[in-house]
Amino acid sequence: MSIKISAVVTVYNEELNIKPLVERITAALDGMDYEIVYVDDGSTDNTLRELYSIDHPRLKVVEFRKNYGQSAALMAGIEAAEGEYIATMDGDLQNDPSDIPAMLKMAEEGDYDMVAGERAKRKDGWILRKIPSMIANFIIRNSSGVHLKDYGCALRVFRSEIAKDMGIYGELHRFIPVLAHLEGARIIQIPVKHHAREFGESKYGLGRTFKVVSDLLLMLFLKQYMQRPMHLFGNTGVLLLLVGLLINGYLGVLKILGQDIWGKPLLILGLMLVLGGIQLITIGIVVEIQMRTYYESQQKRPYKIRRITKGGTEQKTTANATT
Repeated sequence: MSIKISAVVTVYNEELNIKPLVERITAALDGMDYEIVYVDDGSTDNTLRELYSIDHPRLKVVEFRKNYGQSAALMAGIEAAEGEYIATMDGDLQNDPSDIPAMLKMAEEGDYDMVAGERAKRKDGWILRKIPSMIANFIIRNSSGVHLKDYGCALRVFRSEIAKDMGIYGELHRFIPVLAHLEGARIIQIPVKHHAREFGESKYGLGRTFKVVSDLLLMLFLKQYMQRPMHLFGNTGVLLLLVGLLINGYLGVLKILGQDIWGKPLLILGLMLVLGGIQLITIGIVVEIQMRTYYESQQKRPYKIRRITKGGTEQKTTANATT
């Protein structure tokens, strides 16, 4: 039996939310070919006991040996999912599974690769949740070029091939829409329901705003220079090298004319620019070689094909063309 949609839920110390959410997902997806994939991210409470106590033929549990973080848990859940579409959500009952059927319908009828949720009438506190989220959304939206209102909503529906191609490393789960965009995904965002947390404590706070800024630098590199790193490092390195050579040439002329240039700050600046330029050019060459190794060793291609048609009929694409 083919599975239409896999609901992937990541949890860490959410023992009181397990059974209610499984019941809500089951009710929301009743009538579909579905599965529920729970990833326990090294919980220290009774979360696992609650999961294993549920007798549900469509429930799959992925158990981590220790806490690896939400990004790793999402990656494991997506990898374990077998559905044609994958829905992701948090395990704290704030996302409403009843929104999934409408999101799935929109993905199918609108030919979207990802339907993201936007938390309407968000039921969170201003200081610890809403304000940091607004700051993070503003930074990501204006820096990445992916214009969504809410990047923090965990409720999303993807095509399986898009979800499985995303590399959700580190703490890049905040940038899932950007990662999907890098894979060439067509994205739309729609309002979804949001509930106040009933049980347990939030795992989010002000500290994540600062993490967003550092992770954003990586995302900007992946978006702009992943396939041409020499253009970033090489161009900057050549500019610094030329400026350094001009400064040193000027000082060389002064030395020939008999002036004492030893100890001048300009001399130190010129030497630093020359060395820095050489280092950046070298880094660019090394990263360029690594990029080529990344693609060629895995038989990847630096492009994504959505579909191939011949005579009005869609043709199946090969793995090499789509990965």
